[in-house]
Amino acid sequence: MYTMGQRRYGQYCGLAHAVDLVGERWALLIVRDLLVGPKRFTDLRRGLVRIPTNILSARLKQLEADGLVRRRVLPRPASAVVYELTEYGRDLEDIVFALGRWGARTLGEPRENDVVTTDSVITALRATFRPERARGIDRVVELHVADVVVTAGISDGVLTVSEGGTDHADAVVKTGPALRAVLAGELTPEDAATSGVLAVSGDESAVNVFGSVFAIDPAPQGAPTSPESQHGQ
Repeated sequence: MYTMGQRRYGQYCGLAHAVDLVGERWALLIVRDLLVGPKRFTDLRRGLVRIPTNILSARLKQLEADGLVRRRVLPRPASAVVYELTEYGRDLEDIVFALGRWGARTLGEPRENDVVTTDSVITALRATFRPERARGIDRVVELHVADVVVTAGISDGVLTVSEGGTDHADAVVKTGPALRAVLAGELTPEDAATSGVLAVSGDESAVNVFGSVFAIDPAPQGAPTSPESQHGQ
């Protein structure tokens, strides 16, 4: 369903139609956050720090009209309205993960006002997890990325990621943007710890396991990765 004023490519093509559906600014980030779980409007607004309220409302309305998102009323005592992905919307999971891995290759250093959110970290871990490398591994890592805290549990090739910390972590890892370099193999966990951009408490071998089972491809040779070379606002 297309609304008045919605821009279209006007091509009878699956890719063009897909971009018509989710190519508007903020749309894929809304999908990213809803892949983590249902959200109230205020939850989405909090996670998408710079989105204007009217734009969030418009995007949700369009995604709902196109069959990607639906509203649901939680049972009492909550009785709150949440947004969640439909089955059609959830079909975007592999696409969102692949785009995230692709973009991370040339992500570079963060700009001064860039933020890290809980849902972006959870999505990044799910997208970069390599289950074939995690067979026979059982580890729980509490990960701190800037102000975000999540717990990643690995059990014989199966990953679970949840918001917040845990009392049962094998190791607590505190880091920042350098995590991308570790996942890309540009920086070993040992070198990251030595240089102070990554701190580990608990089982230090857990961070080596972490660095092996989460991975992204390195930046292609000659590709720009600095903030100055990235696209604007």
